[in-house]
Amino acid sequence: MIDSQNLPDNRAIVIGAGLGGLAAAMRLGAKGYAVTVLDRLDRTGGRGSSISQRGHRFDLGPTIVTVPQVFESLWADCGRDFRADVDLRPLDPFYEIRWPDGTKFEACGDDARMFAEVEKISPRDLKGYKRFLKDSHARYVVGFEGMVAKPMHRIWETIKVLPKFAMLRADRSIYAHAASRVKDEKLRMALSFHPLFIGGDPAHVTSMYALVAHLEKEYGVHYAMGGVQAIADAMAGVIRAQGGIIRHGVEADEIIVANGAAKSVTLTNGEVLDAPLIVSNADAGHTYAHLMRNFKKKRWTAPKLRRKRWSMGLYVWYFGTKGTAQAWPDMGHHTIVNGPRFTGLLRDIFMRGKLCDDMSLYIHRPSVTDPTAAPAGDDTFYVLSPVPNLAWDNAVDWKTQEPKYRELVAAEIEKQMPGFRDKITTELVFTPEDFRDRYLSPHGAGFSLEPRILQSAWFRPHNVSEEARGLFLVGAGTHPGAGLPGVVSSAEVLAKLVPDMEVVADAPQLAAE
Repeated sequence: MIDSQNLPDNRAIVIGAGLGGLAAAMRLGAKGYAVTVLDRLDRTGGRGSSISQRGHRFDLGPTIVTVPQVFESLWADCGRDFRADVDLRPLDPFYEIRWPDGTKFEACGDDARMFAEVEKISPRDLKGYKRFLKDSHARYVVGFEGMVAKPMHRIWETIKVLPKFAMLRADRSIYAHAASRVKDEKLRMALSFHPLFIGGDPAHVTSMYALVAHLEKEYGVHYAMGGVQAIADAMAGVIRAQGGIIRHGVEADEIIVANGAAKSVTLTNGEVLDAPLIVSNADAGHTYAHLMRNFKKKRWTAPKLRRKRWSMGLYVWYFGTKGTAQAWPDMGHHTIVNGPRFTGLLRDIFMRGKLCDDMSLYIHRPSVTDPTAAPAGDDTFYVLSPVPNLAWDNAVDWKTQEPKYRELVAAEIEKQMPGFRDKITTELVFTPEDFRDRYLSPHGAGFSLEPRILQSAWFRPHNVSEEARGLFLVGAGTHPGAGLPGVVSSAEVLAKLVPDMEVVADAPQLAAE
């Protein structure tokens, strides 16, 4: 019999079962910790969870998987095989971009096909596009390979890359960089829009995000059968196999700090859970503004959080259609529909907080790939429109504006999918107010802090908290940032910051205390 009083206290609490929290729990479990995951929702996945209605599965958040290697590495470090647990399918094309004049651009991983797509729009820009690809690779080496999975809580780690950032013109926006390489405005959009997938304004976030073009070319764009929910469920399976516990329907209300160290988590039901290691996958803003509201903070004070720039909000319309599996044959898995403006629309959303009558849309049609997304012969859709967050003084009142905005969105969808509204059998809408209320996201932001250069790396909330010992952060609001590769990599950073724990097979009760 082992005397538990002489055992190391290997308990760990993870707040939030989003992809970052699940990845953190997996890595802590692999290091010998007895992990308890707390989540207020009824399913794992956080923003990557799903809701099912009348046979249609609506994947609520991320829809594509880039850099599957981050998942493969996570599984391998837990002694498992990701490909055995998740059915990941490469997509070809990755997505199609459309403009009001009928121009279309199909993105894929084949150079010859991509060159042809560029020449179809603007033959004079082919040379500039090839230069952009070289730029993308150079930024990938510095920004992705060199920084993404590396702890950045010491300012020296950021300072020492500044010369390379200067050489690569990281001070220039990704849109400005694309404009320096190609002249056609459509191609400028096609080469610079990617930061929108992680909440950034292409007209203001750093040109380092040109690295996404290399990520897509090198690793492809994939879809997980069963949606990202299937990945979250597989992650939960690994955690439980490690002996970890996942508790749903419980909400963390406060992180208690004593003598400078996080020591326990109080739930909204009054329950108190003690652990010497606490990981918050809640939004970094929520962690510091609410969960640590009674603790005097040194860096992430309320005034400082108010001064930060938050990512845009999202208007998402989920709907299922009856008998449309053969309808709209040119509408593939991923389609980006541009409005008449690009930079002007960005300025209205990010710099003016204005909800506009024109819009750009991302249309996700998973049922063309995944038969589990909809009943046989039917379709499931997810239509997303970037909109202002709720931080503005003149913030949109979505209770009154949502029906009007839905009609505007419907008019744009109708141009791509004639007659779609007559086929709708079930629907669901999320506005920034839902992101605020469901995910406890400050200002209803879709992706936490906007990834501007002075809100990245050391300037972002650190993975090891600056405020209390024993507290760590993962997820979109900390380093390296939003997006599936980012939030999963934040757990890899965590694993480099916490020590291995001796595995104590005779003391499973530590995980449940």
